[in-house]
Amino acid sequence: MKPSLPQGTRDFNATTIRKRNYIFNTIKNVFELYGFQPLETPAMENLDTLTGKYGEEGDKLLFKILNNGLERKEKHEQARLDFEKVLEGKNVAGITERALRYDLTIPFARYVAMNYGQLNFPFKRYQVQPVWRADRPQKGRYREFFQCDADVVGSNSLLNEVELINIYTDVFKQLNVDVEIKINNRKILSALAELCGGSERITDITVPIDKLDKIGWDKVKTELADRGLQHLQIELIEQYISIDGDNESKINNIKSLIGEIEIGRQGIRELEFLLSHNQDNANFSIDFTLARGLNYYTGTIIEIKAQNVQMGSIGGGGRYDDLTGLFDVPGLPGVGISFGVDRMYDVMEELKLFPSSLQTSTQVLFFNLGEAESKAAYDLLRQLRNNKVKAEIYHEAAKFDKQFKYAERNNIPYIIIIGSKELEAGSCVIKNIATGKQETIEQAELISFSFE
Repeated sequence: MKPSLPQGTRDFNATTIRKRNYIFNTIKNVFELYGFQPLETPAMENLDTLTGKYGEEGDKLLFKILNNGLERKEKHEQARLDFEKVLEGKNVAGITERALRYDLTIPFARYVAMNYGQLNFPFKRYQVQPVWRADRPQKGRYREFFQCDADVVGSNSLLNEVELINIYTDVFKQLNVDVEIKINNRKILSALAELCGGSERITDITVPIDKLDKIGWDKVKTELADRGLQHLQIELIEQYISIDGDNESKINNIKSLIGEIEIGRQGIRELEFLLSHNQDNANFSIDFTLARGLNYYTGTIIEIKAQNVQMGSIGGGGRYDDLTGLFDVPGLPGVGISFGVDRMYDVMEELKLFPSSLQTSTQVLFFNLGEAESKAAYDLLRQLRNNKVKAEIYHEAAKFDKQFKYAERNNIPYIIIIGSKELEAGSCVIKNIATGKQETIEQAELISFSFE
């Protein structure tokens, strides 16, 4: 059997893991700096927890998990019939009752609803875990990938949006990734829907608009028509997505278009509040084509794009003022953001932004030059480890060249040699592989040597 991986998944070697952990740790440190607490939820959720929360497109991407016991002969015919229903897109309890989580937001809402009486509000949590989507794999898009989320529930204050946007700014500044932060407001899109026949048309409008940068206006226009939008309504939507200029000009133009509708005015005021608190952020801009087709967003929506590289969004989020209402805890406001770590990794790799120091794990390799020599080396090795120096010894006595190559291939910067002469003299030879500098010191002085 030829070994292979499921499509859209990857193995990670030590080099990749160190780089990913660099991103994870940067994000986690900023989350903690802003007062967010960690949370983890199971890899799978009940199917009815997830279904209907991500719009019609998202529901198609849920990885459903088969129930146990389907192989029993007496259930064979029923299982076949149930499978046919599943293939038609229906949910059948006899076949599947659970699914892998699609994102971290809905599981978080479920957690809040289940633990409502024990939580202190506003409740601020962050979560760093993998999610799964039955999507078509392509550059920057995988079927298994990590998300890093931060959410606040129990507060209507727009200062939460300001804080979350500043988290994005701080993280990407620390990672040296140049990004554009785009914002819009679902209330403005709701006002547009009212102009186009009623608020119930919002999904028919937002789902196609959300594809604009991928498929272009002509195909969006066709999809709008297929969803029942009339010619004049499509012209109005085209006028809406054509609004351009600086942030001030966009605000003025959107007021002219939807400013007579109350929910539209609310959305505009919220955008103006965010702009007033982010005047120094040159890459903070309004984008009225931003729709984020997830049904649960109700206010601010945010998306992060990396500059100088061809890549989809590397982060996004927004306000979802009644998400827990889906779980019988109505009226609990919330807002959150997510980092797309896998895409961030690809961006940083392409732009060569990872520090070279991340390649170093072991700092010191002791050469193995014989039984007595290796015993002395191992005693010193343990002393260094007790002093928090990452060290190892070559696993067997071997030629110098073989041990040198091991150090070089594993990016180990220092080697320590204790041969028969050094053993007798109580000394050791330390060599910096990068510079070639070599010196001999007493073994007793090794514990205070600086491996920098």
